Amino acid sequence: MDKFTVHEGLVAPLDRANVDTDAIIPKQFLKSIRRTGFGPNLFDEWRYLDHGEPGQDNTRRPLNPDFVLNQPRYQGASILLTRKNFGCGSSREHAPWALQQYGFRAIVASSFADIFFNNCYKSGLLPVVLTEAQVEQLFNEVRASNGFRLVVDLEQQLLRSADGRIGFEFEIDDFRKYCLLNGLDDIGLTLRHADEIRAFEERHLARQPWLANVI
Repeated sequence: MDKFTVHEGLVAPLDRANVDTDAIIPKQFLKSIRRTGFGPNLFDEWRYLDHGEPGQDNTRRPLNPDFVLNQPRYQGASILLTRKNFGCGSSREHAPWALQQYGFRAIVASSFADIFFNNCYKSGLLPVVLTEAQVEQLFNEVRASNGFRLVVDLEQQLLRSADGRIGFEFEIDDFRKYCLLNGLDDIGLTLRHADEIRAFEERHLARQPWLANVI
């Protein structure tokens, strides 16, 4: 998992509340057992004018010109600004995977669904919780400024505009902050103890050598 320290990026405004995980990555794309390839189908039913199916060549599909991520001014955005209760609905790890694989590093909203919120951290995607008034201020800034950019400083727990005019502090659990700063997912956390695990396995096998023949 990539480390998250300080990130500056273009902001894309998704002005919708209660965006559920089936909107983020529709159910027909969940058949793959791999953790890659979900980015092209992020917000599939909103991004495209046809019905998407796994294995389609997305470059040949008609785009919805009214959807925010298809608008030229938001191309290359890596910070998503949205409304309350983002990520609600069914539990699926594919939702933060799709957002990250599209290119987003952080999502800013006034609230998130609990399971989605937890899954974000396991993928290196930072969910930033601000007040509704602060989120509204950011939406106004994005509308008024073509190319509005934010800087997310995880160490300082500070979200600020690239020009320094506005800034908001945000809260994050100490353990989650440690994992993101060091690029540690659940597997990475376990592998910190690889030497101890290996030593235990060797001792265990020495006491019970017959285990070596167990298939």
